[in-house]
Amino acid sequence: MKSNPLRRRLISAVFMLGLTVSATLPLQAHAEGKRKVIIDDDIGGPRAAQLMALQSPEVEVLGLTIVSGSTWHDENVAHALRTLELIGRSDIPVVPGSVFPLLNTEETTRRWEALYGKLVYKGAWMDGKWPDGTIQSQPNYHAHDVVPPLPEGMPHTKPANEIAANFMIRKVHEFPGQVTILATGPMTNVALAISLDPSFAATAKEIVYMGGSLNPHQVLPSKSAEQFAREYINTPRLEFNFRWDPEAAKIVLRAPWKHIVMVPADPSTATELSAKLLSDMTKSNTQMAQVVKKVTETGFPLWDELATAVWLDPSLISKSDQLYVSIDTDFGAGYGNTLSWPAAYAPPGLIASPTTVVREVNVPAFEKLMIRLMNLPTPAVTAQR
Repeated sequence: MKSNPLRRRLISAVFMLGLTVSATLPLQAHAEGKRKVIIDDDIGGPRAAQLMALQSPEVEVLGLTIVSGSTWHDENVAHALRTLELIGRSDIPVVPGSVFPLLNTEETTRRWEALYGKLVYKGAWMDGKWPDGTIQSQPNYHAHDVVPPLPEGMPHTKPANEIAANFMIRKVHEFPGQVTILATGPMTNVALAISLDPSFAATAKEIVYMGGSLNPHQVLPSKSAEQFAREYINTPRLEFNFRWDPEAAKIVLRAPWKHIVMVPADPSTATELSAKLLSDMTKSNTQMAQVVKKVTETGFPLWDELATAVWLDPSLISKSDQLYVSIDTDFGAGYGNTLSWPAAYAPPGLIASPTTVVREVNVPAFEKLMIRLMNLPTPAVTAQR
């Protein structure tokens, strides 16, 4: 009997499908193409938190969506544009997002402080100096529409002619089930996307975010670690990203995501951007490495970098819990506080999805990943050669 070419092709296809199903996750990811991510952040300059994802040859950054938080939105847009210019990746869109939180304001925050005491950190609302003896540089307080001179230089390119929430919705529907939202700033933009499109969260692949705190405490012996730990001694559940826009965080945490990873402040206390780590991260001769070395201030915990790293390599997580997470939005002493429960203790009727909460990470492996990625030539430069 003669061989049927169509039959041979069908058998071959079935065989290859069986191989695909039995393959490991990394091989599956390779077969499906690069991992797609939207980085939603209050970018304050060229930082490893964004650059690690941009440097990874396995990742496609669909865009940087910008929000206010540690610094104001307009300044953050300028930082993001200039960062991409410096590494030759202006092909990636910088998409303007929310300037202000949904409800919270600077005046409201001052009124809260008059009732319940001073906040250690208020981001763009820091209108005074750090407490005496703080070794980090002083906050640069200015109006929301002011863009001060940037240490890395002012950008020459322009942001996308779209708003962040619409961009997120468009990309998630363009690539259903494939896009990770990596949220390392306050979650105003993500909340707006959810509010505009109720199917947004369920259409995304997942959300990985830096925000909230459970019970962080000082781990490292340095002076910087001691000073950052004081924020949590008396307010262990109060973290800046949640506190800047509590209502937005609550909307995001109530949405029907397929997968949620929370990187709270807790694991960051075992990390610090030391002078040695910065030097090791910037040994290459790339312009990116030299700019990062020039403009980066040492001594800070690696909050956002941890979120990026555990998304890139989940095996870095050495301890985690499955919890239900929410946030206190009552305007009282606990406004902005992280709320969490194991499944057996969650209140009836709680609208929340189970969340992988990162408690500890493998710090040496985390630093090794940072050093490797930050010393690579950018994928765009490699492709041009």
